[in-house]
Amino acid sequence: MAEPVLETRGLTKSFGALRASEDVSIDLRPGEIHAIIGPNGAGKSTLIAQICGALRPDRGTVRFAGEDVTALSVLARARRGMARTFQISALAMDHTVLQNVMLGALGARGRPWRFFAPVLSDRGLRETAEAALERVGLSDHAATRTAELSHGQRRQLEVAVALTLRPRAFVMDEPMAGLGAGGSKRLTGFLDGLRSEAPILLVEHDMDAVFALADRISVLVYGKVIATGTVADIRQSDVVREAYLGEEA
Repeated sequence: MAEPVLETRGLTKSFGALRASEDVSIDLRPGEIHAIIGPNGAGKSTLIAQICGALRPDRGTVRFAGEDVTALSVLARARRGMARTFQISALAMDHTVLQNVMLGALGARGRPWRFFAPVLSDRGLRETAEAALERVGLSDHAATRTAELSHGQRRQLEVAVALTLRPRAFVMDEPMAGLGAGGSKRLTGFLDGLRSEAPILLVEHDMDAVFALADRISVLVYGKVIATGTVADIRQSDVVREAYLGEEA
């Protein structure tokens, strides 16, 4: 079995008496989509924050590309190829599509945004951004103001920004949020092909998308992983049906 690209070992995080993560150990393997599901309040956002470096665990480790990155910042992990997309868009709405991707590439290189204007003429940076837009199918919208994009196109743009990191793994926080059935179907097809670029750790509430995409699923309830397995394993689990899927065992 191939070594995991991303792995947590015993992640534990408390906020006062609330145990938001309790001994969470999961991994992401090359070429796969590993989905994390769970009810509201299960601790998914806290777990992602620890994986991406926004929150330090009380206990446990995060390993990425063979390195212990537990003490590293969000930016340091991004520079190593951990590409995150957000549940709530972090895009600059008044900038064009191309400018947003160039901003992402600029930030990944550790160069200050206050010098962004002169960098627009940086040919290498522009080519990197244009290649990412081509990859996600937004080349025709390069000059479009980001606020004018549809919700689904903004999700694609977030992926384009992530692609500028030359990602070793994607961490995606509810990419289907706010999409209608048609948008979810299109994005599901896009993400299915994206796994060949880099494996995806996917936090998602849209169970149709999860069951269509995931090679493995981990179920998080009250900060604990109660089950990990294939789609078939999770569908057939009495524990999962009772705790999350809303069915009696």
